[in-house]
Amino acid sequence: MKFIFLFVLLVCLDARLTQADDSIGAIKKLNGAATVVREKTEHKVNIGAPVFMKDVLKTDNTGSLGITFKDNTMISVGPNTVYTIDEYVYQPNEQKLAFVSKVSKGTLYFVSGNLTKLAPDAVKVKTPEATIGFRGTRFLIKVEDN
Repeated sequence: MKFIFLFVLLVCLDARLTQADDSIGAIKKLNGAATVVREKTEHKVNIGAPVFMKDVLKTDNTGSLGITFKDNTMISVGPNTVYTIDEYVYQPNEQKLAFVSKVSKGTLYFVSGNLTKLAPDAVKVKTPEATIGFRGTRFLIKVEDN
């Protein structure tokens, strides 16, 4: 019985460690309330929390947060914003580079990191009305509610 318990514990621990290794960035700043929807479950966001591909980050009317990605791209998410990370791949040694995300509503301030310098065509931010390709170092997006 002890062996079975230990085995289950190790499997669960291994799954959590594997997920931590798959993180693409982390929450570095947080003001007010923000949540992340991951695998259909919504959780409160904390400073230092990892960020993963397919995460949907949401802020309320008092919330804002800052994310730093593995390539040192920095994103600030303003109040009343819904931001989705559709794809993020940063493997420069293998020439695998991609960053596709979406702002459904609210504001987003983007400061480019190494990924944009290495492959500017690989960085895109989608909105309900357009897709923005990125060649500069920083930009601000505001998406109004319909």
